[in-house]
Amino acid sequence: MTSTPMPAPGSGAPVATGSEAIEDQGLQKGPLVTPSPATATGVPMIAIDGISKWYGSFQVLTNCTTQVAKGEVVVVCGPSGSGKSTLIKCVNALEPFQEGQITVDGTRVKDRATNLPKLRSRVGMVFQHFELFPHLSIIDNLSLAQRKVLGRSAEDAGKRGRDLLARVGLSAHADKYPGQLSGGQQQRVAIARALAMNPIVMLFDEPTSALDPEMVGEVLDVMVELARDGMTMMVVTHEMGFARKVADRVIFMDKGEIVEDARKDDFFGQPRSERAQHFLSKILQH
Repeated sequence: MTSTPMPAPGSGAPVATGSEAIEDQGLQKGPLVTPSPATATGVPMIAIDGISKWYGSFQVLTNCTTQVAKGEVVVVCGPSGSGKSTLIKCVNALEPFQEGQITVDGTRVKDRATNLPKLRSRVGMVFQHFELFPHLSIIDNLSLAQRKVLGRSAEDAGKRGRDLLARVGLSAHADKYPGQLSGGQQQRVAIARALAMNPIVMLFDEPTSALDPEMVGEVLDVMVELARDGMTMMVVTHEMGFARKVADRVIFMDKGEIVEDARKDDFFGQPRSERAQHFLSKILQH
């Protein structure tokens, strides 16, 4: 499978998207997102309010506050060790936090009455290293949680899985195992697996950082289509071409704090903080 070449950061070249990307990679046209009931007017899909977190005596997040509206795409960037991945993992309580509150579609993450497994079934998560089950076929990777968590029949789960594999251009690989696929293909399977649960939110934790450069484009193309289908997304990434093309807002973090939270044009055009200016000058210089 041919990867869509990505422009060099800061080159101004557009990310391949839409029908061009779909035709290049054999993806089937059609929405990747199953519409979900509308969120109440004025209520954010994700609300992060005063989150602080410690590992022992070391504070990794300090009073982080932001919101993500339904259908919004927010990119979280910053230097290594700034707390980006930790923050996004707090959204579905994969990382516990000591202070503050996070609400997802009206459900308080830290409330003792909250059914966390049920909440996580509605919040798709795509990890840096795919996290597929190596002993299961690709279609079984997509079907397992549907059957165990959502109670779908094997037939319905299989159909949903195959439909999504077609959407991400991997129909021919349904009966293979993860080890038989490239990194880019495995990450597209991971995205399809998350979508199989009909999530209301998708979280991406550096989804392309473990990939060879020529495989990055094929994953970003799927994410671009997902964003254009209206999925609410928080994406931790250093792919600034993707951020410029798709993000509604960019959050810049440093030393566990949200330093900037701005519309993408403002962030890339005139970042307010000296730290963000320095970061962009380094990451966009090549």
